[in-house]
Amino acid sequence: MEDWLPILWVSTIAGLATTLGSLLVLMFGRPKEQVLATLLAGAGGVMLAVVSLDLLPTAWQIGPLRQVILGFIIGLAFMKLADKQLNSSSPSLPLPRRQRLKRIGLLVAAGIALHDLPEGMAIAIGQEATGELGFLIAIAITLHNLPEGMATTAPLKMAEMKSWKILLLNFGIAFFTPLGALIGLLAIDRVQNSISFFLALAGGAMTFLVFAELWPLSRERHPRYALLGGVLGYLFFAGISFLH
Repeated sequence: MEDWLPILWVSTIAGLATTLGSLLVLMFGRPKEQVLATLLAGAGGVMLAVVSLDLLPTAWQIGPLRQVILGFIIGLAFMKLADKQLNSSSPSLPLPRRQRLKRIGLLVAAGIALHDLPEGMAIAIGQEATGELGFLIAIAITLHNLPEGMATTAPLKMAEMKSWKILLLNFGIAFFTPLGALIGLLAIDRVQNSISFFLALAGGAMTFLVFAELWPLSRERHPRYALLGGVLGYLFFAGISFLH
């Protein structure tokens, strides 16, 4: 049990980066349209980089292609269903901007929570393989959780949700990473056999968020800043990925 503590501490710190990102946005107040566009697209760029450079390649390496394809499709379907449920209050009419921003924030939060579970598992599995690998995975998760926390908070702030509710939401999301690590530690052999499915599941969910929600909304706010944010977000995580 004592051997588990470093893994749980590291995964908790990685998860809390989401809360830190949220706090930074709340401290600077209501974001401008350019800032919101950059943050949303930046998180989309980070998510796309995580999917294309980390989640799917890793899933492909450690599991059968059948698991990867199935996980990716289920991830897409899950987020499509979540999107439909959150939009069910007025299915035949376009949502007002405030409601749409709130929906985007909640969808981003759901996507982050969903992919934090397998990433927490990845920390545990990496730590079991070599301590250095688990630590490097945790660093990467910490760095991309920061802008994801910002991306969750920015639209919710614009939707005029109370700050304490936003912080509480992000604080709750933060503990999905150590929860995933705990699941990995408790069932390391079984998780190792199915981690490719869960990684691909997260990849499908994040891909839906990027192309169905984050990118369209960021372009509405400011097309050029959206492009800038998307490119910078992708390059940021790509740099981190190549470093480790």
